[in-house]
Amino acid sequence: MNVDLWINDEKITKEIDGDAMLLDFLRDHGCLSVKRGCETSNCGLCTVIMDDKPVLSCSTLVARAAGKHIYTLEGLQAEAQAFGECLADQGAEQCGFCNPGLVLTVLAMVRELKHPSDAQINDYLSGNLCRCSGYMGQLRGIRDYLQKKGGEKK
Repeated sequence: MNVDLWINDEKITKEIDGDAMLLDFLRDHGCLSVKRGCETSNCGLCTVIMDDKPVLSCSTLVARAAGKHIYTLEGLQAEAQAFGECLADQGAEQCGFCNPGLVLTVLAMVRELKHPSDAQINDYLSGNLCRCSGYMGQLRGIRDYLQKKGGEKK
């Protein structure tokens, strides 16, 4: 089957197998920030933004992405760097395993939620596993990022 989709604002038209997974398709098209973690939709490492919503690319068929706009870290470098600096300032980057999925999930959250509460942030991030932290540093980094973007009070 033929699909048309946009990856980081570049239109891609490609013949695919019906069972092709989005994670593999993205990596084949140079999006190496999209990583394989658990392959069971539990860790969040493979998260990408599809039409402003975070999705797990390891469990999304390419056919489901037809006609949609997909963003990875490669396409959102400036935003990702700004948020990454907030994480680093709070000591929340640690091993970095969870960072790609966490960063993209937070960038999607910022687009969807205005002035999120801690409970809303925790709910939004529930699919992103971090093996190093208790998530408090990440929450502080998220709050700092929101404040710097002008969306939160200090």
